[in-house]
Amino acid sequence: MTASIVRWEMISRHYILLVLAISVLPLVASAPARAQRVGEAAVVKNQVIRVTGSSGTQINVGDALLRNETVRTGADSAARLVMIDSTNLSLGPSASLTLDRTVFNDEHSYREISIRLTTGAFRFVTGHSDKNAYKITTGLAVIGVRGTTLDIRSQWLKSIVVLQDGASQVCTLSHQCTMLTQPGDTAVISSFNGKVTIQKTNNPPWTFAKTCGAAAGLCSTTQFADATPVDDGSDPTGMLCGR
Repeated sequence: MTASIVRWEMISRHYILLVLAISVLPLVASAPARAQRVGEAAVVKNQVIRVTGSSGTQINVGDALLRNETVRTGADSAARLVMIDSTNLSLGPSASLTLDRTVFNDEHSYREISIRLTTGAFRFVTGHSDKNAYKITTGLAVIGVRGTTLDIRSQWLKSIVVLQDGASQVCTLSHQCTMLTQPGDTAVISSFNGKVTIQKTNNPPWTFAKTCGAAAGLCSTTQFADATPVDDGSDPTGMLCGR
């Protein structure tokens, strides 16, 4: 009788431990998702959507950005995203990007960060991470940065990369490359009849300043830790482009 009671107590104890373990699993599973926070929305104007599958939800100022997310702006809309390493990324109207890959170096920098600019106009200002950590792609180009401010327009058959500060190497997907070293240096990558070409000019046909309505010049940057989100629906202070 005593042995039966002992066995029952052991079975009960193991059952309780199993139930506790199962109840903790959702908390453990959610931890990686929380750790994947890679930045936040500092400026939101009108429709800025976090795309998940076939649906989307509105992004508000201060909302976290997560790895592998797609962010899309509507017509007459814009956003500025600040990554944890203080990289600033501005999006014009009808733009779409995906935060493809982020590998943290520490709390305030990345070992690797890959951003895919699918369509639209962007301004990219590097943060505190090592210059080799950044990889930017469009449908036609791979862009490397060297402590850089870049204006980038991604379209189906053309990508334009304009250097505002620093240096950048721009390559086609077939590894035709050009170096941008002087402000105004521009790479134009075009696809025609299945052939992709890259041309360099110092007379940019477009800049992001025209997209956001600011005077010619660089956009201001915001440090991630000190970011003060602004959302009044009209961006009257010009924070999107640093007016």
